[in-house]
Amino acid sequence: MVNKIKIATNAAPPATGTYSQAIRTGDLVFVTGQTGRDPGTGKLEEGLEAQTRRVLSNIDAILNAAGCSPADIVKVTVLLADIKDFKAVDVIYSAWLPGRGVTPLPARTAFATVSLPAGALVMIEVVAAYPKAE
Repeated sequence: MVNKIKIATNAAPPATGTYSQAIRTGDLVFVTGQTGRDPGTGKLEEGLEAQTRRVLSNIDAILNAAGCSPADIVKVTVLLADIKDFKAVDVIYSAWLPGRGVTPLPARTAFATVSLPAGALVMIEVVAAYPKAE
């Protein structure tokens, strides 16, 4: 059986279904797709830019709880309610991503979907390498 460690923090919205905020197995941390929900209110932020910033803040909090940082991210998946929003999300994402030009950027996939939970405009999931792998 694979050793799986549940990662949870109150600094990001709680899981509202049959999933965990993140799971660590071996030297990888899998962060569930985050939307722009505020962890305090549970409500989506207003507008694409605010939702994108909240998504990244939620990812920061979960990675921190896992003992990681954005610098440890190896794979990113971006889901958009409208593919036309890709450039606006990418501008915010690029400013947030550490080590640009210094370290290799994570692999990334981005696509539009028919809809996202609760009317979200953007959802991002990441996979990070656990820096203190056993």
